[in-house]
Amino acid sequence: MKILFLDQSGKPGGAELCLIDIAKPYCDRALVGLFADGSFKTLLQQHHIPVEVLTNQAIQVRKQSNLLPAFGSLGQLAPLVAKVVQRAIEYDLIYANTQKALVVGAIASLFARRPLVYHLHDILSPEHFSKTNLRVAVNLANRCASLVIANSQASQTAFVQAGGRAELTTVIYNGFNPKLYQTCESETNQLRKQLGIEDKFVVGHFSRLSPWKGQHILIDAISQCPLQVTAILVGDALFGEQEYVKQLHQQITQLGLENRIKFLGFRTDIPQLMAACNLVAHTSTAPEPFGRVIVEAMLCGKPVVAAKAGGAVELVEHGINGFLTTPGEPQELANIINDCWENTANTANIASNAKTIATQRFDVANINQQIAQVLSNIVGG
Repeated sequence: MKILFLDQSGKPGGAELCLIDIAKPYCDRALVGLFADGSFKTLLQQHHIPVEVLTNQAIQVRKQSNLLPAFGSLGQLAPLVAKVVQRAIEYDLIYANTQKALVVGAIASLFARRPLVYHLHDILSPEHFSKTNLRVAVNLANRCASLVIANSQASQTAFVQAGGRAELTTVIYNGFNPKLYQTCESETNQLRKQLGIEDKFVVGHFSRLSPWKGQHILIDAISQCPLQVTAILVGDALFGEQEYVKQLHQQITQLGLENRIKFLGFRTDIPQLMAACNLVAHTSTAPEPFGRVIVEAMLCGKPVVAAKAGGAVELVEHGINGFLTTPGEPQELANIINDCWENTANTANIASNAKTIATQRFDVANINQQIAQVLSNIVGG
């Protein structure tokens, strides 16, 4: 089976990291077409996955765009669609990994007469998308896709509630290679020393710096914890959210936390940094489609506290393999952090349970088998 994968991003996010794992088994008979150049292209090449940047012109439509930018983008899309049609003829299947990829892939599938699979990595709701974008995504999926792979039951439910056809969907969680999350203790101790946190209880937060990711919630919570408790924020601001970063720094100054919160920016050594933490916090204020960092922390053998909404609820069972907290409630989050700091034995047991469960449930080999089966059904049909 030959697959043309499509993705809109030049930078690696959760959907892009997932795509690497899916495309790798097909690297000798696949092509990843990107709608932007950047570090994601380099990452694909490092994994020996064929990649081509199909356009250097940014598509001027964002999640909250209305009809005017959508119509304005049609002129940009025409040459891109034509190029995708040319490529798609050489493949058995078009695999759209993002929403803009869905738009281009859906139109191209009609001309190339190739089946379309849409991998849904988003919660399609008004909290995340404009009415126009919701309508476009759902209608194109309903009319053009042979299959919609949802990355969680939460994503599947939101798609159906937005008008998507339930019979098109199947839920397949993200896959992970557990071996990538193994770190040695000496390396962890050295990293803690480099960061100046060797004698601290460290809460790690791993995501882009964005209001809905809730870094401000964690900062508020840290102010209600003992001086021993500190936090590292791993990730950069994207999509014009630099103003939020300024607000975070102001918040830290007002609370007198300058020596207890560290901004580490974009990092590639995520497993090592997670291993250097005592607890990993997920604080999204809106429902998360899946929550990669939750599983990654589990695989690193670290306890996780996650916002109780969206896909996170499918990953974490409170008190069994992690902790759940009400979104947007810093006091509740602080109470859990303090309890983890004080009851280290119980916290270690929960982290151990989480690692065992995550290793079995999200192993990339098993996930890829599920995906290969549904794709074979589409092409065979």
